[in-house]
Amino acid sequence: MEKTFRKAFDCSRWLARVGSLAPACAVLAVLAGPASAQIKVGVVSSATGSTAVVGIPQKNTVALLPRRIGDFTVDYIAYDDASDSTQTVTLFKKLISEHKVDAIIGPTGSPNAMAVLPFVAEAGVPLLAPVGTSAVVLPMDEKKRWVFKTTQNDGLIAEALIGHMKKTGIRTVGFIGYNDPYGEGWLKEFSAQAREAGITLPVVERYQRTDQSVTGQVLKLLAARPDAVLIAGTGGPAVLPHVTLIDQGYKGAIYQTHGAATPEFIRLGGKKVEGSFMAASLMLALVEIPDGNPSKPIARGYIAAYEKLHGAKAATFGANVYDAGLLLKRAIPLAAQKAKPGTAEFRAALRDALEQTREFVATQGVYNMSAEDHSGFDKRGRVMLTIRDHGWRLVGE
Repeated sequence: MEKTFRKAFDCSRWLARVGSLAPACAVLAVLAGPASAQIKVGVVSSATGSTAVVGIPQKNTVALLPRRIGDFTVDYIAYDDASDSTQTVTLFKKLISEHKVDAIIGPTGSPNAMAVLPFVAEAGVPLLAPVGTSAVVLPMDEKKRWVFKTTQNDGLIAEALIGHMKKTGIRTVGFIGYNDPYGEGWLKEFSAQAREAGITLPVVERYQRTDQSVTGQVLKLLAARPDAVLIAGTGGPAVLPHVTLIDQGYKGAIYQTHGAATPEFIRLGGKKVEGSFMAASLMLALVEIPDGNPSKPIARGYIAAYEKLHGAKAATFGANVYDAGLLLKRAIPLAAQKAKPGTAEFRAALRDALEQTREFVATQGVYNMSAEDHSGFDKRGRVMLTIRDHGWRLVGE
């Protein structure tokens, strides 16, 4: 680099004497110019702890995020919060105060995301949250206006599940879900839509993500004899009530939320989760998705890159982080037209640019953000699925 600057200096002397050397000097001047400006993006995932099944593919996806966006290099500062909300808060404060990041992707868990909302809002840092609960963006308020969600809202998924239930004649549904914001959000959304559809919930049970047994809750579900059961859990812990229902002899339909959309769910559940239903990302049944779907080539590219790099199956949870990177790739150049990275003005412009996302195609579907909708998915962001032959298969809604 020192030689390059010396050449540029010497060239300026030559230019004073020989005008014909101007083109060569211009090239050297470019080479001697300042390095690209840097943008800092924090990433917090749960690569260990109770939510690791979801967090590991998110952590692994960081290596696939764009390192250069327009004229900027992007530095990703990644941390593992060990599935602990207290650690999540600590890490977010560190990213904001010490690293002075321009945006954050994460965290993995819904309770973790709810815990950091006040801090990102106070600092004015855009957050792209790959979490399940709609509560991080709904109802919209001054805190949540800084948050953008890269998973489908509960209401969009519940709509598909209820449509399938009505089509198959289900009138009563038992509910068992996490005793945290994810489970509560699902109970609230599903109950409201079920009531409108004429479907009743005769029994509601809760469990913890770390529980080793839910036999008591399942026996209460069986006693109510519902036509179907909806489980509101994520990753591996969503398997426990499902398998317990089967082991206790339940013969009705079992539905899962999109939180269970992991290869581990099928691997851990085995034959006992065959025949269950879920509405989730098209990535789970990509082979059956028509080639004309605009998200298919993007999802296929992500899957190929992930599996080549990590030698493991890609999951939709990792794709949620990948989509966050794609959204930033679109929004950063727009924000940079208004302010310099590393400033409050840039972060505000980045938030505005994300909110103005229109018809943006990514792995999970098509994003259309607005001041009221910071998830942006429509029906193109979901498909109705069943598990058959150890894999996800499309079913009609």
